Amino acid sequence: MRSLSALTRAALAFPLAAALTALPAPAFADDPAPGSVVPDKDPFYAQPADIGGYQPGQIVASRKITPKLGDFDTKHDVWQISYRSNDSHDAAQLLVTSLIVPKKAWTGTGARPIVSVQAAEDATGTQCAPSYGISSGSVIAGWPAATSGPLLDKGWAVAMPDHEGPKSVFMGGIQSGHAVLDGIRAVRNFTGAPGIGKDNPWTLNGYSGGASATGWAAEMQPAYAPEIELKGAAMGGTPADPEAVARSLDGGVFSGFEAAAAASLATEFPEMNIDPILNDLGRKAIADARGKCLTELLLGFAFKKLSQYSTVPDPLSVPSAQAVLKINTMGGAAPKTPIFNYHANTDEIVPVGQADQLVKSWCAKGATVQTTRDWIGEHALEMVLRNGDVTAFLADRYAGKAAKNTC
Repeated sequence: MRSLSALTRAALAFPLAAALTALPAPAFADDPAPGSVVPDKDPFYAQPADIGGYQPGQIVASRKITPKLGDFDTKHDVWQISYRSNDSHDAAQLLVTSLIVPKKAWTGTGARPIVSVQAAEDATGTQCAPSYGISSGSVIAGWPAATSGPLLDKGWAVAMPDHEGPKSVFMGGIQSGHAVLDGIRAVRNFTGAPGIGKDNPWTLNGYSGGASATGWAAEMQPAYAPEIELKGAAMGGTPADPEAVARSLDGGVFSGFEAAAAASLATEFPEMNIDPILNDLGRKAIADARGKCLTELLLGFAFKKLSQYSTVPDPLSVPSAQAVLKINTMGGAAPKTPIFNYHANTDEIVPVGQADQLVKSWCAKGATVQTTRDWIGEHALEMVLRNGDVTAFLADRYAGKAAKNTC
């Protein structure tokens, strides 16, 4: 499946630069105030019937919003941009990215840098999407906004895509890679923000669930979006192998992540066909796991084992599940852009071993990877501790400095 999808992407990618034009993108006249209703009830997020007629990354609509996050409104201008992307099966779907541009004029060399920041949405409901968090002031957007602060303080712009898409697919690797790269295409074609266009240099940044989307975008870029030049990608606490992460989490305090991934992948990949192996409790659990944000998932599924919900002792070993897990395991191709990969060896949520395996796979395929491991640390704390290193790594890439390679 992955090989066929890669061929399809390569065929689509080359004519895109000519096909994508900066079409006018007015907001819909009957839009409610951004943030006043959840995405499922906001016409701005509604997919047009002819979405399949748009090219990947082509803008559908845009609107300027008033962010409700601290002093964002006084320091930054924010636009929401909807665009066509593809799901895991290359079917067209509508996505939204949030473009955040400092009001202060850019005084650096060349065009203002832009960082595509992939937030760790880790959810199964669109009310948890980053765009809605920014426009509504929801706590959901709190920490990704915080991690973007140092980037914005340097005068860089930030694009934050809703990389889980309209079906809120957590750990859907191919779908998230599409979302990120098509979001960059959309911003490159956006004409509504001064100083933003095709000349801005780009990097990627993400942690945890956001690192998954970041890694997939970096890995897929050469085949899916060769016209996009990425200067570098920073990713930490990366869940690269969904099976390895699930087996580590199963029955523990953080098994809600496992429930979110199971519900998401079952939705995105009907061919996974999990219904025949679910017992009555499992069918209820899958239904209960949908439409939730992370806190609800962690509280509702703590200390639960997948075997409690299944008629087989090891549902992860079922061939149809194995096939989907393999498709969504990172490492099949080498990123062209330099990578900064950091992780705590004592990470209690995302085991470091599978991230090490990703690095090994990428290095073997010729990637440039700077690997950092902290002997003592905790999942959330690692993000905070290495935030300065992330900013420095991205700044060096924008400055054109040679990337360190620890392969």
